[in-house]
Amino acid sequence: MKKSSTLTTTTSMPTSPTLSAQTLSASKISLNSNSSRSGGSVAGSIRSSCQSPVRPGSGCVDAIKAKREEIEIDTLLEKAKFYTSVCLGTTAILSVFTFLFLIPFVVDPAISTIIADYDPVPVTCIVIDHIYAEGIKNCSWSSCREGCTSSLTKCHQLFVNYTRIPYSDWERNPRDLDTVNWDVSYTKFLINSEGCGYPPTTNCSVFARQYGFSHIGEPFPCYYSRAYPEVVIGRYSWENNLYHLVLSLIIPNVLFAISIGVLSYWYCPCCEKACNKSSRVYAEKFPTKEDKLLCHSDEDDDMEY
Repeated sequence: MKKSSTLTTTTSMPTSPTLSAQTLSASKISLNSNSSRSGGSVAGSIRSSCQSPVRPGSGCVDAIKAKREEIEIDTLLEKAKFYTSVCLGTTAILSVFTFLFLIPFVVDPAISTIIADYDPVPVTCIVIDHIYAEGIKNCSWSSCREGCTSSLTKCHQLFVNYTRIPYSDWERNPRDLDTVNWDVSYTKFLINSEGCGYPPTTNCSVFARQYGFSHIGEPFPCYYSRAYPEVVIGRYSWENNLYHLVLSLIIPNVLFAISIGVLSYWYCPCCEKACNKSSRVYAEKFPTKEDKLLCHSDEDDDMEY
C-alpha cells in the first residue's frame, strides 16, 4: 500500500509545473497580442487621421487645404506681378516714344508761342494780297500747310495790314480804311504760330476761302506778336496753348517715372534695401550709458565665476 501511494505522488508531481508553464506562455501570448492590437489600433488611428481623405473635418486635411490655397495664392501673385511688370515696361517705353513724338509737334510750338508773346486781345487786320503758287521753287513759305513735315508743292501766301485797334472797338465804330494808320503793312499772315497743322483742324482750302479771294479788304480779327511785331496769326488761345503744353510734359514723364519706380522697387536689390532701411536715428544705433553699465557688470560677474 505504501508503494502505491508513493507512485501516485511521483506521477502527480510533474504535472503541475507543466501546466503552469503552459498557462504562463498562454498569458504571455495573450498579452503580446493585446499589446500589438492596442498599438496597431493607435497607429492606425493616427494614420487614418492624417491619410484618410474621407474625413474633411480632420486637422491634417485642413492643413493640406490651407497649404494648397497658399500655393495657389502665391502662384496668382507671381502671375499678376509678371503681367504687371510687362505692362509697366511697355508703358515706360511708350511714354519715352510719345514724349519724343510730342516735342516737335506740341512742346516746341507751344514754347515758341509763349516766347512770341501774342496779344490775347484780337486786333483788326485786312488782307491786301493773296498769292496762290505751285512748285517747290515758288513756295518758299505758305500761310497754311497741311502737315508740318510735308514738302510745299502748293501754297497760299496771304499778306495783311493790321492796326492795334481792338476788333471789338472796330465793330462798334467802323473806320474808313483809307484813313486808318496801319501799325504794320504788308506782312505775312499765318494760320497759327507754326503756319501748319493737321486735318481735320487745319484745312488750307477753307482757310484760303475764309480770308483770301473775294474777302480781300474785309476787316477781321487777328493776333500779333509783341516780341516780333511782323508776325501775325489767325488762331491763338493762351489757355489751350498752356493746356496742351502741360499735358504733353506731365503725362508721359509721370507714367515713365511711376513705371520705372515700381520696376526698380521689385527687381533692384539696392532699391529694395534702401526702401526697407531701418528708420532708427544714427545715435540710436549706439548703446546708451545704462547698457554699457549692464555689460560691465555682467563681465565682472563672469570674471568672479
